[in-house]
Amino acid sequence: MTEQQPDAPIVEVVRGNPTDEELAALVAIVSEAYTTEVATAVAEEKHVSAWMSTRRPIRTPLRRDIPWGRFSG
Repeated sequence: MTEQQPDAPIVEVVRGNPTDEELAALVAIVSEAYTTEVATAVAEEKHVSAWMSTRRPIRTPLRRDIPWGRFSG
C-alpha cells in the first residue's frame, strides 16, 4: 500500500459512476475555489488586553460540579 501525501485531495463517489474527465473537472474546480478562498481569507486578530494576557493563565476556571462546602444544602 502506498502512503498518501497529506495535501492530496480525497474524493469519494457515493452515487453514480462518473468518468475520469468528470472527476478531473470536479477536482480542478474545487481546488481553484479553495485556492481563491485561502488567498482572500482574512482573519480578525483578537485584541487581548495586557491584563488578560498576563493574568489569565494564573487562575483555573471554577468547577461548578463541586458543592460549596456547607452551603451545598
